[in-house]
Amino acid sequence: MEQQKVLEVKNLKTHFFTKEGVSKAVDGVSFYLNKGETIGVVGESGCGKSMTSLSILNLIPSPPGKIVEGEILLHGQNIVGLPQEELRKIRGKKISMIFQEPMTSLNPVLTVGEQIAETIRLHEKLPRRQAWDKAVEMLRIVGIPSPEKRAKQEPYQLSGGMRQRVMIAMALACSPDVLIADEPTTALDVTIQAQILEILKDLQQKMGMSIIFITHDLGVVSEMCDKVAVMYAGQVIEEGVTGELFEQPLHPYTRGLIDSLPKLYEEQDELQTIEGSVPSPYKYPVGCRYADRCPFARELCREAQPELIEMAEGRKVRCYQYSEKWNLQESGGL
Repeated sequence: MEQQKVLEVKNLKTHFFTKEGVSKAVDGVSFYLNKGETIGVVGESGCGKSMTSLSILNLIPSPPGKIVEGEILLHGQNIVGLPQEELRKIRGKKISMIFQEPMTSLNPVLTVGEQIAETIRLHEKLPRRQAWDKAVEMLRIVGIPSPEKRAKQEPYQLSGGMRQRVMIAMALACSPDVLIADEPTTALDVTIQAQILEILKDLQQKMGMSIIFITHDLGVVSEMCDKVAVMYAGQVIEEGVTGELFEQPLHPYTRGLIDSLPKLYEEQDELQTIEGSVPSPYKYPVGCRYADRCPFARELCREAQPELIEMAEGRKVRCYQYSEKWNLQESGGL
């Protein structure tokens, strides 16, 4: 049976027009998400992960930010360029987002119950009392003890883990089709992190929603995600099913990321690192954006940008090593 595509991002380009020049934060990103599926979007800081998610919700600061090209298809409808009124109906109802830092996302002067109830009233047009009851129920669902009492508290009265649960309750209050989770466990200790991930997995199964999980933590990806898109310098440079990608990474950058992880059952004198840094989005190199850090780079890699090549069902890689040009250069034909 063919799987149902819920969200498809096609050649998305989000650029920022500043005094310093044009910053190509997201520069040709494509991926899709089936119903009930989780995709992990990974990469180091500054690669465009969070800006991709904000672009999907059209929450980029404008100006200076602008989606200059591409489509974002939600159930087949392109939501790029929709009027704000239409987008407000979609946000929270069809697509929701959990942000990295709940203290900056929650209103400090409203109780957490009021904030969840407001979302419910906006999208489901429920009376105030019913919306409040549903808000309390959502707090119970995400594992907050004494939800009636907690609902009447303001964000500063809750711990970091509790605030993150409030954010999840708010994001899922209207049963969205797609949830974007942007580094939702970064500031939490490992035991709370495990609880939050467990809540997300449990609610995903119950609601049948799809998740875009944005993180730099490959351990979380292996736990949560069906497939992975690895980003580097504003582009997807590798995509594949999680298990396959971890067992056989194709792109030198992906291999570098995986090799830099601590190995539990092996002796390591020191952790491996990737030399160099991500190029500036104001001035990307002409060729492969990873070439200056890549141990396999050739002249070819610096001449033109490689395309994203489809290797097999679900496996894609942006690297000349898997192209005809690489073999031609090796045999002296280029």
